[in-house]
Amino acid sequence: MFNLTTVDEILDVFYQRGHRHYGEDVSELQHALQSAEFATQFNEPEGIVLSCLLHDFGHMLHDLGEEIATEGVDALHEELGAVLLVDLFPPEIVEPVRLHVAAKRYLCWKDATYRQALSASSQLSLKLQGGPMTDQEAAEFQNHPYYLQAVQVRRYDDMAKVPDMVTADLESYRGLIQKYIIADTAGMDQ
Repeated sequence: MFNLTTVDEILDVFYQRGHRHYGEDVSELQHALQSAEFATQFNEPEGIVLSCLLHDFGHMLHDLGEEIATEGVDALHEELGAVLLVDLFPPEIVEPVRLHVAAKRYLCWKDATYRQALSASSQLSLKLQGGPMTDQEAAEFQNHPYYLQAVQVRRYDDMAKVPDMVTADLESYRGLIQKYIIADTAGMDQ
């Protein structure tokens, strides 16, 4: 298991594992950068931008392969990422990461056209993740203090699947990560 405490260690996960794919036409790193780029373009608060960058961090932490959804496996990447990030960042960053899959299920419950617009890969993973929420699940989700932020992260997640899209590079987010990270003592002077 990973033991992350510094900005450099977080960035290293992207550099070492971000080349992997997860059923889309973009790599994990491209997807993260695109999500953050779209949030920035829509003038979202920094916390949403950072959550967008980190929302699929859990995909890079497992070694189950790149085509696990087609094999019927849900790696629970949202939980895996949140568990590793919870001691590093405040809830405003971590909770949208943890909830972005639930937000997909919620949006499918709320709007049938949303589900139809999902990519084939997202449609497949939706089945593994429990499908659209029930009325009771949706009501519980709406009571979570970070549900609206999770929905915003989800919307940028859905947009961020554009092959060859030009974005800011990962290093450009170092300062933002540094601003919100709780645990980094080694990288304070960087």
